Amino acid sequence: MSPKILMNDKEVRQSILKIKQSIIKEKKDLKNLVFIGILTRGVYIAERLINEIKNEKKINIPLGVIDITFYRDDIDSIAKQPLAKETKINFDLTDKEVILVDDVLFTGRSIRAALDEIMDFGRPKRVQLAVLIDRGHRELPIQADYVGKSIITDYKDKVKVKLKEVDNIDSVVLIKE
Repeated sequence: MSPKILMNDKEVRQSILKIKQSIIKEKKDLKNLVFIGILTRGVYIAERLINEIKNEKKINIPLGVIDITFYRDDIDSIAKQPLAKETKINFDLTDKEVILVDDVLFTGRSIRAALDEIMDFGRPKRVQLAVLIDRGHRELPIQADYVGKSIITDYKDKVKVKLKEVDNIDSVVLIKE
């Protein structure tokens, strides 16, 4: 079956602006706010959110990059020798308001792995989750605080987020299995 386009470039941009507005509305004080993007596409979504907030509020917000490879509970099933990239959190997380950013929220297992890794770097005041797509099918009690778009999928479906920074196009597609 051919992929179904769920979001085009305009809709991806609108969803990022929607998330930004929700963050600004909730966060009266942005001074203790930091973003951590989950490699790969979560980092680029976080960068876009930070740039949008900076354009509106004229404030610099730190960005951390997190690779959850060795924190995954399925690491044995993804590869015999998984390739990990570098986690970079060059700021103190103590008492910070962290917004963890990923492209798709599915079972919640990636987010659990990211939370475990974040706690190895410090004890934030609060961690919230922002995702471009929430597709349901949670296996853990994890939910997003900021969602670009919620969609209904079958468990076996695939949702692919494509971003200009990596894929030369912004889109979200559903691949039926």
